[in-house]
Amino acid sequence: MKSPLLSLPGAVPAEGVDEGVAAHYGDLFREQRALADGTGLVDLSHRGVVTVSGPDRLSWLHLLLTQHVSELPVGRATEALILSANGHIEHHLALVDDGETVWAHVEPGTQDALVAYLESMKFYNRVEVADRTDEFAVVHLPAGSIAPVPDGVVVREIPHGRDLFLPRTSLESYADENGPAIGILAYEALRVEAHRPRLGFETDHRTIPHELGWIGSAVHLQKGCYRGQETVARVQNLGKPPRRLVFLHLDGSEVHLPVAGTELRLASEGAEGRKLGFITTAVRHHELGPIALGLIKRNVPVDAELIAGTTAAAQEVVVEP
Repeated sequence: MKSPLLSLPGAVPAEGVDEGVAAHYGDLFREQRALADGTGLVDLSHRGVVTVSGPDRLSWLHLLLTQHVSELPVGRATEALILSANGHIEHHLALVDDGETVWAHVEPGTQDALVAYLESMKFYNRVEVADRTDEFAVVHLPAGSIAPVPDGVVVREIPHGRDLFLPRTSLESYADENGPAIGILAYEALRVEAHRPRLGFETDHRTIPHELGWIGSAVHLQKGCYRGQETVARVQNLGKPPRRLVFLHLDGSEVHLPVAGTELRLASEGAEGRKLGFITTAVRHHELGPIALGLIKRNVPVDAELIAGTTAAAQEVVVEP
């Protein structure tokens, strides 16, 4: 869906999976600084919104998700994954329960597959699954924001701010009253700085939770069975995920950022060296300059100097090898 905030002055549309909202509104670094200072709002209205209601919603979701949600307190935000039978990540849900309904926002375009899977698993459970993307838009307020939350709006309180499930009909007026609007590129820059992985960016068809540091935040190790749990338990006990997420400081003299998928190699071996991994997200940060997240083989030394294509890349550990 095309956001009405794309009509604001200076709005430049985002591309790819984030199509439908603004990449920025004319000043990327100003928007990053505003977000870091706790002002403005981020239009995430392109994300899917899925709800699960009914008396069995929490006990039922507990059987399907990697997170412990059977006793999730009202209003407490959490995140969870749905894995394949082999333990590979299929869905990431940012969720909260309001006492009657579990609200989740998910990556753009993934809501149809998620709803189809949940519907296939209902059996005799007293639950109702719904795609509410047409009705509700996700808006992010940064930590420290004093913007009010309208009555009746469901909120996810998270360390870096608040996610609002705002009626779509209220999106434009809410932004007018509580702006400035901030583009998705600024939000992504702070996400990379905070080492937060994103489904479809830091994941591919074979990513498992340990590789991205989602153990603990999105995976509970002391709960009952769910699809893919065998892989999680095996890797947890052996302690050897095949890859690990890294944070990269990129050479600031380069004009262009390396695109997602750019191969990572040892700097000492040059462009013809062995492929050790790849860039997942690269951004320009208002203070740190060009930075990135990447996935590399677990056994790459933590102090190894890397290159992304021809761009020098110094790594910081996110997931311990």
